[in-house]
Amino acid sequence: MPADYKTVSREASPEFVERRSRFIGYIKPVTTEKDALEFINSIRAKHWDATHNVYAYVLREQNTCRYSDDNEPQGTAGMPVLDVIRKSGLTDVCIVVTRYFGGILLGGGGLVRAYSHSASLAVEAAGQIMMRSCALCSLECTYNQYGKLSSLIPENGGTVDNADFSDKVIMDFHIPVSELPKLQKLVTDSTSGTVNIISDTEEYFPVSI
Repeated sequence: MPADYKTVSREASPEFVERRSRFIGYIKPVTTEKDALEFINSIRAKHWDATHNVYAYVLREQNTCRYSDDNEPQGTAGMPVLDVIRKSGLTDVCIVVTRYFGGILLGGGGLVRAYSHSASLAVEAAGQIMMRSCALCSLECTYNQYGKLSSLIPENGGTVDNADFSDKVIMDFHIPVSELPKLQKLVTDSTSGTVNIISDTEEYFPVSI
């Protein structure tokens, strides 16, 4: 499974006014180019009367990155938005900056600063999270072993997702892949080798940063 990656946790749409031009920075976590294009088109439809709908997105999918100045002078809009995404170390994210022209020209430098600022506000408002590669695990134990094992899992970076109590206890949990070998040893030692962790699938889970 690919390495951990950083993205945004939610959608956001902060706005500000620069010399009468209104800038709205829309941001959304996305995982495919289809998702990104659907988001861009939804903002275009919502703000069909805007002067510009500038966008940029970066995806893990085929290491894709795209941007558009949407008729702003070349290099003054889409690239500054893309630069904010890259400098933040984010991926699987799409930003659309909508501009309503206020009648006062900002100049090339002013446009770069305005679009960069709008993108930065969007990133800040959306919040950043680390998506961590985790092993999906399960184990079966006795009721006497349950108390110890239910503590060992969170103490070593895991999260218990479900516990089923019947004649024995079955616990489902996830844990960062790098921490699994250590937990397996602790479980083996604490149960004299009578309990084994079963894991054959990995999935990404968000971690606040």
